[in-house]
Amino acid sequence: MARLKLFAPATWFSVGVRRRPKGRLAWLITPFAAAIAVYVLLAAAVIIIAPWTLTAIFLCGMLALAFLTVGAFADSDAERPSKIDWALAGLSVAVGIYFAVNAGAIDERISLLDPLSGWDLLFATALFLLTLEVTRRTTGLGLTVVVLIFVAYNFLGHMLSGVLGHGYIDYRHFIDIMVFTTDGILGLPVRVAATYAFLFVLFGTVLGVAGGSDFFFNFAAVISGRRPGGPAKIAVVSSGLYGMISGSPTSDVVTTGSITIPIMRRLGYHRALAGAVEVAASTGGSLVPPVMGSAAFIMADYTGIEYRDIAIAALLPALLYYVCVYAQVHFRSLKIGLARLDEDQIPGLWTTLRRGGLFFVPLVVLTVFLLAGYTPTMAAVWGTVSVLAVASLRKHSRVGPVKLFKALAETSYRMVPVAGACAAAGLVIAGITMTGLALKFAHVIYAITEAQLFPSLLIAAALTIVLGLGMPTPSAYILAAVLLGPLLADLEVPVLSAHMFLLYYAVMSAITPPVAVAAYAASSLAEANPLHIAVLAVRLALAAFIVPFAFVYGPELLLVGSPGGIAVAFATALAGVVCLALAVEGYWRSALPWWARGLLTVGGCCLLAPWTLGILIGAALAAIALVASTGRWRPRGSA
Repeated sequence: MARLKLFAPATWFSVGVRRRPKGRLAWLITPFAAAIAVYVLLAAAVIIIAPWTLTAIFLCGMLALAFLTVGAFADSDAERPSKIDWALAGLSVAVGIYFAVNAGAIDERISLLDPLSGWDLLFATALFLLTLEVTRRTTGLGLTVVVLIFVAYNFLGHMLSGVLGHGYIDYRHFIDIMVFTTDGILGLPVRVAATYAFLFVLFGTVLGVAGGSDFFFNFAAVISGRRPGGPAKIAVVSSGLYGMISGSPTSDVVTTGSITIPIMRRLGYHRALAGAVEVAASTGGSLVPPVMGSAAFIMADYTGIEYRDIAIAALLPALLYYVCVYAQVHFRSLKIGLARLDEDQIPGLWTTLRRGGLFFVPLVVLTVFLLAGYTPTMAAVWGTVSVLAVASLRKHSRVGPVKLFKALAETSYRMVPVAGACAAAGLVIAGITMTGLALKFAHVIYAITEAQLFPSLLIAAALTIVLGLGMPTPSAYILAAVLLGPLLADLEVPVLSAHMFLLYYAVMSAITPPVAVAAYAASSLAEANPLHIAVLAVRLALAAFIVPFAFVYGPELLLVGSPGGIAVAFATALAGVVCLALAVEGYWRSALPWWARGLLTVGGCCLLAPWTLGILIGAALAAIALVASTGRWRPRGSA
């Protein structure tokens, strides 16, 4: 029976069961997880470690932790690791020790010139295979198959003729680039996971342990709880605030959704709608500065753009996203008469600020450090220190040694799937770099679209979403950046605009059917069909699929340009996303006729366009539709 399960296709396509150590097992694994976090902190703030050595030790430690906390299959033992899990974890530690001992020699060798020893090949092969297995366990077969396809292309691409062919690559060449350089498994994505991403997740974890997530929820309740559809609006605001520091749509759904979804359901929201509101609000958190998500840190290293500049540029598009989601929730609430939150469930403003207002301080510290030009690593470190400092001022929020120890371990647990996905992305990057596939891929699309920008953007958006189906956002972004970045560069799209465009669609792949990972996380809380949730979430997140086109054509939305031009662009775009929300929901004071919704759709898109004539046309169409909705004027024959 066990063998039958092992070879069942459904078993291989699912991710492994997640374990949280308990009892004696926790006494062994949790200190190891906390030690990884301490290592990252020391490397960031105290000791200087060469990039290859830093990532090698970090990844091997995370691989060992992954084998102990993620089962081989969905129906594996959820309490204890198997003997195979222990063996793979031990092998991961052995690989890490070998690389740590030989780090000096490896750092000094010249890739492809100095020969690899038999031991080098053995441990490098082990790391390659361990990475593939952790990728399968943590992200499922989808990303693993993509990686294997690129690996196969490395070895077999020399047999292809035409533009996709490349020179012969033997195994030693392959493993040398993949493991012993900073262009492969131990390259940019893992380095980001071992620095910026890890430290910002630590910041969010410590903030949560201190009670910051409860404060943000209560603060959102104060702001939105008394409005029509209050619980859904609380979900939008609280998930945006929490997602801003967590940077993970799935964890955000589980954390804030466990509170907001049951409340929405109790007050009459449809199950799928409750889940969709939470999914759309949580997913957008990865686009909100100052923290954003792991993909934004990868973008900073990959493009060479300061993370500070990326965070600043992301501000207005993120506001447009949440205005669109909030507006749709508002109009939907008015249309179907959704209730506000009960008065006894809304905390007082003064009480909320008195108990948790100091949690705004770490966000201010984080922002100030980024604007002052400090690296994201140091900003995250000092942001975490500020959390501990302000938390110590209140007895109920104080983070003692035990809580801090648990927060360090929890951060490592949360980073397991990110580290696995980043290592797999490094495999893909190295494969693409060795074969020159990125330029060839861009050449093919360039020929299909005949060098026209709009169709090229459409293809880039669609491919990014397809590449990201079932993948973590960092992997989706890095694939899109490597394959489609050169295409957008050839079309003379500014680097910031091009990669922000790809980042948006990589994030949106988390809610796009048929996979929609975030929707599956919400389905258990909402007890609704995940595909139904995903469809509704895409509708709520409509702005994220349109606004990227607007800032490619008009960079003022990325705060590039004169203050006057930026103000006009944001004001018209704001009107545009509200018009789109009206069109989707079909309600303004009363139900809108179909033709008015059509005018608002066209008008909203025109208002987002960075051209004066388009803005004037959009304003006129929206005005006609809204005047008609009051009943004072309707075309002859309309209902």
